[in-house]
Amino acid sequence: MKDDINRKVIDIFSRHKKELPPESTEQVKFYAGFNYVRLDKDNNGKKFNPAHLKKYAEGCHYIVRVMREIKDEVGGETVLYNYDVPNKDLFKFIKSFEDAVLDGTIIEIDKYFPEGLA
Repeated sequence: MKDDINRKVIDIFSRHKKELPPESTEQVKFYAGFNYVRLDKDNNGKKFNPAHLKKYAEGCHYIVRVMREIKDEVGGETVLYNYDVPNKDLFKFIKSFEDAVLDGTIIEIDKYFPEGLA
């Protein structure tokens, strides 16, 4: 179900560039420098349950792939670091780049559930 919602939101953003059809109820809005779409119900037409969403978020972890360029006498090389970041620490992790605690370029953020790994 979550993949269907994600696909739907991505489709809305891609159609936004070409102009949404008039019968569409979703509107791409802009706030604080970002485009967004508000979702009031899931794909089944049910309202979102805050307790279920919070429990879901607590179980999420993110693999954050960061590119760094290592400089040395030979000329250096480009390497990737994969960080395991729990959902509750994601904003703190991203802020560490702003505060220059960590450096590099975030290449990808991929969500996973640790308990699902074999």
